[in-house]
Amino acid sequence: MEYIIIIIGTVLVSNIVLSNFLGICPFLGVSNKISTASGMAGAVLFVMTVATIVTWLIQNYVLAPFNLGFLQTISFILVIAALVQVVEIILKKVSPPLYQALGVFLPLITTNCAIMGVALLVIQKEFNLLEGTVYAIGNSLGFALALILFAGLREHLELMDVPKGMRGMPIALVVAGILSLAFMGFANLVKF
Repeated sequence: MEYIIIIIGTVLVSNIVLSNFLGICPFLGVSNKISTASGMAGAVLFVMTVATIVTWLIQNYVLAPFNLGFLQTISFILVIAALVQVVEIILKKVSPPLYQALGVFLPLITTNCAIMGVALLVIQKEFNLLEGTVYAIGNSLGFALALILFAGLREHLELMDVPKGMRGMPIALVVAGILSLAFMGFANLVKF
């Protein structure tokens, strides 16, 4: 039951993008089409989950035992950067159209503060490895939900008659704010 609460809490109640405001750059940058948004969501799911597992292991078996806490940030960044390179190589070979569609945003996963934030929050909340993994999966699913919903709304906005001064990013930011307000309705769904 605890893991279900973690999933519900991270996807709906404490959404990494819409409540914690982490990962805004890819949220705004890759949300023009549902196809690219779902590709980015899959890449973030893989990188966030694996990065959280690896950083948890590094923290608990290398940094903490040897009193090397001051190396936490740099070691976490190196792990995330290496994982993004692996994802980039795999996407280039497996799905060249998705690789081309993501373009410059794929390397931006390296600097996606949501991935680093989740890795640090797992350590800060003192989760064990399984709880941390569930937390990472839940956050990446929350990121995917927010990203795909927002991409669908932006595709719909392309069909609307939006005033000239509000076209593009201004209306996207207004819609993102409204989407964030909608997710506030889940605030008391679970105590997380």
